[in-house]
Order: sequence, then structure tokens, then C-alpha cells
Amino acid sequence: MDHFVNGNDHALLENDRYTFFVLKKIVGGECRLLLSDHKSLILCYSCPPWPVWIWTPDNAPETTYEQAYQLLLKHRFLEDKIKLNVKYGLADYLIQRAERDGIQIRIRRNMFAYDCPCPIKPEKAADGEIVRCTEEDIEELVDFRLMFQQDTGVEHIDADRARQSAREEINAGTVFFWRNAAGAHTASCKYAPNGDLASLGLVFTRREYRRRHYAQNLVYAVTVLAKDAGYLPMLYTNADYPPSNACYSKIGYIPRGRLCTVAAE
Repeated sequence: MDHFVNGNDHALLENDRYTFFVLKKIVGGECRLLLSDHKSLILCYSCPPWPVWIWTPDNAPETTYEQAYQLLLKHRFLEDKIKLNVKYGLADYLIQRAERDGIQIRIRRNMFAYDCPCPIKPEKAADGEIVRCTEEDIEELVDFRLMFQQDTGVEHIDADRARQSAREEINAGTVFFWRNAAGAHTASCKYAPNGDLASLGLVFTRREYRRRHYAQNLVYAVTVLAKDAGYLPMLYTNADYPPSNACYSKIGYIPRGRLCTVAAE
């Protein structure tokens, strides 16, 4: 296994460009661990608190799955209960293989990957408008990020790192609020370009403003901005939460892939 990726790896990931959008992005930066055989297995761990990403081809042979399992043991990812983002074939193998060693692994989250080639305007308009976040919004954006983490249970970062991310996103001009008619920032959304795709994230509505279509209208507006900037918008959703999937489908998002997050108990 090499500690770098090459053109073969990028070609492999391009075939799974939706489900492994994040992996394709992080292999190009600094990683705590990056391993690849350039044909059937790519393992990448950027840094805590983010999950390990493992790419394998569809219907990979058992030898590939066993190699992935042994790497997880070697680097203590199962012992340290690190979350792993994988395809379902590998997830099934890891669960059964670990059980033979007395280790319990379970699926923590099921995910869909969507893209949106043709955005559809929401049927119900929300009062207010989209606004691009500025330097003056950094602290409020940090609050949104921390509320988003608490609400969704995604990997947690502290306020300092959230502030650093907020500043970078504001400088890039890719993070937005929905400001209602009363002037309150009710919802947030951002997009992150990589190649010809742009992944939407940080989709969150303050509890007191929910069920007023703010998030749906904001996601639609950000989707249009990303598409007008030359990107194909995409996003990940929690497959076990039908309301959000229905919301995205209504504005033109189409399911393109599936993966799951697993971790040792």
C-alpha cells in the first residue's frame, strides 16, 4: 500500500463521484493517514473528529474487504471507535468479520448522495431573501454551526475551529443565511466546490423558525448560485430522515448513490 494517490485513484473515484465526493476532496490535502493500492482500495483519514473514508469497487472480492479490515485493526480505528464511511458491501463484511473477533460494529447512519442538474423552484415561497454571509456574521455563523452539530449529531468541532471554517467560507463567498421579512437570520446553507461538483452543506434552520419553508427556499437559492457558477450541485442526506429527502426531491435533487457510516461499539 502506498501513502499517496495518483491518476489511477482519481479515475477510480470519478466513477463514484457522488458517494465519494468528500474522499476525492480530502485526498488532495494533508491527511493523518492515506493508503492506496491504486486499483481496489483507498483508505483516508484526514484528522479528528472526521471519519475514515474507505473506497472499494462495487462487488469487491473478499480479499479486498479482508485487507481493509486488517488495516483498520493495524491502525486501531476499531479500537478507538472511529467512524468509517463505506459502501454497504464492505459494511456487511466488516460487521460479520469483526464479530468473529469479538468486536461489535453497527451501522450508525445511512446516507444518500444526490445531484441537481435542473433546480425546481419551491412551490411555497418563504418571506425574506437569501443573503451572503460577511465578516460581521462570523460569530452568528459559528452559532449556526454549533447548533447544526448538536441537532444532527455529526462530527463535532470546537468553537475555534468553527470560527476558522466560517472565516474561510465567508472569504470564499460560499456561505449564506436566509433573512426573513423581520430581518432575522433563520436558516443557513453553504456550498463547497471540487472539480465540476459543488457539495451543499450546513443546511440548518433555527428551531423557532421551522416549518416556514426557509431552508427549502435557501437550499434552492444556493443550488441555483452553485449551478450558475458552473458547478453541478450535489449533497448528502440522512437516508433515515424522510422529510429532508422529500424536501430535496421537490426542488430537483435526484438520488445517485448510497453509503453508510459504521463504527465499533
